[in-house]
Amino acid sequence: MPRFVARLYDLIVLVDPAAPEERQAAVVGEVDQMLSSGGELHGSHDWGTRRLAYEIDHRPEADYRLWQFEGDPSLIEHLNQRLRIMDGVLRFRIIRLKPGSPAPPTPREPAARPREEREREAEGRVAARAAADAPAPDES
Repeated sequence: MPRFVARLYDLIVLVDPAAPEERQAAVVGEVDQMLSSGGELHGSHDWGTRRLAYEIDHRPEADYRLWQFEGDPSLIEHLNQRLRIMDGVLRFRIIRLKPGSPAPPTPREPAARPREEREREAEGRVAARAAADAPAPDES
């Protein structure tokens, strides 16, 4: 049986910002637990809520999380299986890094917006869309 060498990986997870706080914390906690039990965690970065280039499941924003870790193929397979079915995860990507890869860049700071403001903005878009789709009143 071949022996696998642990390799360095980046795991990027886009967490649904509309999910309850408990669910978001559960996603982060479960990923931390899987990485620490099956590999060696090198770094964990919370990049905050960012606007998406295109909507995913009608969500214009996502909470970006980045982990750098070492692991073997069985850990990668387990992560793929769990993250595909985990509630609160919009997208994820596991990238194998080449030896000597630089540390991840620190993301530029976006203008901080409170969650309430983002929710009000989303409600406004829904109301505007509904008004645009409503039939025009009859002019008799």
